Amino acid sequence: MAGISKTAPDFEDLLPAMAEKLGGDGLMRELCNGFKLLMDKDKGVITAASLKSNAAMLGLQDMRDDEIASMVREGDLDGDGALDEMEFCVLMFRLSPGLMEESHLLLQERLEQELRTAGF
Repeated sequence: MAGISKTAPDFEDLLPAMAEKLGGDGLMRELCNGFKLLMDKDKGVITAASLKSNAAMLGLQDMRDDEIASMVREGDLDGDGALDEMEFCVLMFRLSPGLMEESHLLLQERLEQELRTAGF
């Protein structure tokens, strides 16, 4: 996340509140809706160009081209220069420290429960 942390503007992390309000399935539906808003309609992926043209919807109209390109590179897991829906969702979770912390705590609780059930 080195590229993002140095260039992305500050933003309020709303994913934890959305997850609490919508539940897991609802949050995923909203992330998919966000992906569809930002994607290049012809290519079916988010490109730097589609992100730039839709940046105002996110309040990111002042982002420089290199910052936008950095965001796409950060989430581009397969190296094709764009974000598919899965890459976008993974990036949103990675950029949400609150949601990552909550996920970590839930995983820890579940593991502890499994260990107790197994007699450890």
